[in-house]
Amino acid sequence: MIRRNSIVRLSLAAALVLSAPVVFAQDIHFTQFDMQPLVLNPAFTGMFDGQVRAGAIYRNQWGSVTVPYVTFGGYVDVPLIIESNGDYLAAGLQMFKDQAGDGNLSNTTGLLSLAYHKSFGQSEHSSNDLAVGLQGGYAQKSVDLSRLYFGDEWLNGTWTKGQSQEYHLGLGNSVNYYLVNAGVSFAHGGDKVSYVIGAAANNLNQPNDAIEKKQSSNNTLDMRYTGELGINWIAGDRLSLRPAVLFQSQATATELIAGTEFHYALSTNPDGQSYENFSSAFYLGGWYRSGDAAMITAGVEFKGFRIGVGYDYNISSLNAANNGNGGMELAIRYIAPSPIRFAKKRTIPCGRF
Repeated sequence: MIRRNSIVRLSLAAALVLSAPVVFAQDIHFTQFDMQPLVLNPAFTGMFDGQVRAGAIYRNQWGSVTVPYVTFGGYVDVPLIIESNGDYLAAGLQMFKDQAGDGNLSNTTGLLSLAYHKSFGQSEHSSNDLAVGLQGGYAQKSVDLSRLYFGDEWLNGTWTKGQSQEYHLGLGNSVNYYLVNAGVSFAHGGDKVSYVIGAAANNLNQPNDAIEKKQSSNNTLDMRYTGELGINWIAGDRLSLRPAVLFQSQATATELIAGTEFHYALSTNPDGQSYENFSSAFYLGGWYRSGDAAMITAGVEFKGFRIGVGYDYNISSLNAANNGNGGMELAIRYIAPSPIRFAKKRTIPCGRF
């Protein structure tokens, strides 16, 4: 007799394969989305105060139900050409690998970003930044068919692995394709309130990402539309509130995340304002992903480093299967300070993304 846990695992494997056109068409997402800004919007490339920025993230979810879904992400970006009027061109590299479920359904992607930032309205107490970004890259999706179970392998009450014809003749092991993304953003910085707003469109070329051998297969990767709003409100010499909203839409799937971060700096500069990226600080955030999860984030900042942890508590109909357990994330970011800018008042309008 097959145990209940085995039935659950087999059911999930079957669901993964039978819903393959849907699963293959969805992009990754993170709870600590501000720790992977180039995934959200190529216009965020170079939007930081310093010489170079680099970050990495690790996400693990659904481990209580099946083989964990694991995602790794990493990026680096840098201002390349800085003009005398404050305009600059920035470049970045984003890579991520997503591996899901019993069949090791994986997505490995590398993206190169360019963004041009136009500065205007600069004054002692205010600054503005308008950016346009373009991103291009290469992706590979694959699945290990030897690790999956199919209905026609159950013959006369016996499980006969490797006998499936319907699926094995229709599926391949991998597919490769190119990606093109674009985005715009506007950031405003003030003494007390700064904000950034952005919009992006990903998968502009809508590549065919079907892992199928059939010549007639034409499962295109749908465009993903993203909108972001982040605010940095300095509520005191040390305390700042950082609310944010992220909306994403792809095919019939939508995602809405809203919440805020409470950021407390342990030191301030002589003007009473904390050095945004370089002072010691700790933060705590509460977030809600509509219809899916309640989330908490927390972390510390010191000497240009930001180290954070995030956890999702599942509140959707799937929590009966995983007892509410969601995803765990670990993230790190480092910004190398610019000696020239560090000696002056901060010039990048908003560091939320």
